[in-house]
Amino acid sequence: MVENQKVLTAISVTTDPAKLRKFRENAQRLGVAEVEEAAFRRLVEILPDEAPGSIEHDFWKTIHAFEEILRDERGKTVRLSRTRQKIDRVGVMRTLIDFAVSKTPTEGFNMLIERGLPELTGEALVLKHAGQFEPVVLEAAKSRLEGAGIDSSKLWTQT
Repeated sequence: MVENQKVLTAISVTTDPAKLRKFRENAQRLGVAEVEEAAFRRLVEILPDEAPGSIEHDFWKTIHAFEEILRDERGKTVRLSRTRQKIDRVGVMRTLIDFAVSKTPTEGFNMLIERGLPELTGEALVLKHAGQFEPVVLEAAKSRLEGAGIDSSKLWTQT
């Protein structure tokens, strides 16, 4: 327990992605879920270049989280090329709107929900930054989350 606390403290101040990935690998190998999750969350927090708290930072956390999940599954670096191209074409806001109002959930949405990370979905980001979106987009995002069994009113209570 004391050893885990030391590792968790180290993770909380680490800004090197390679070190955080190593913490994750070691935690996975040793079956220490708390350390693995902390390293994952810290990693996706530090990877975006945008200002913390901004919609752009939150959005890139989502992209990096999904890419890390794919990296774990495939054993190699994976980039969301089509999503990144879309962001370059239409921007973060339009991409989030399209995620929220699409008829079916994205693969990323499903994977994040399955892994207990609903707060990292594009739909959750729409709700977190509600003042920047039209009511129809907010309703679509809320409906998608609720359809997945997520109580959207509890997503941001810890922040």
